[in-house]
Amino acid sequence: MIKGFKEFIAQGNALELAVAVIIGGAFKPIVDSITKVILDIVGQIVGSPNFDSVLQFKIDSASGTYIQPGTILTALINFILVAAAVYFCIVVPMNKMRTLQKKQEEEKPAAPTDVELLGEIRDLLAARNH
Repeated sequence: MIKGFKEFIAQGNALELAVAVIIGGAFKPIVDSITKVILDIVGQIVGSPNFDSVLQFKIDSASGTYIQPGTILTALINFILVAAAVYFCIVVPMNKMRTLQKKQEEEKPAAPTDVELLGEIRDLLAARNH
């Protein structure tokens, strides 16, 4: 069992997952800040980005406890806003950077292959011998 655990820990997947969790934790404040700005803008436009009280109802009027299905809507909208913030502020710029980098690499002249180099050496030797 210990051997299997060591193999699991040594696998790239476990290590990649650990790195992803750490990087995710480092990105959290950035994403939270972007989301807060977006929620503030939405709040200025619609009044309140909180939909918890939408469709709220009571089952027992004596308890005073409300059932708030709107919390699901609030969570869904928050998820969409976070996903949009991550996509437009992190993914799109990274993809743009990769595209530019790939374009620059394609513009560089390709290094000659071994066969091309050997052909050049042969031609130079042949020219020198004549």
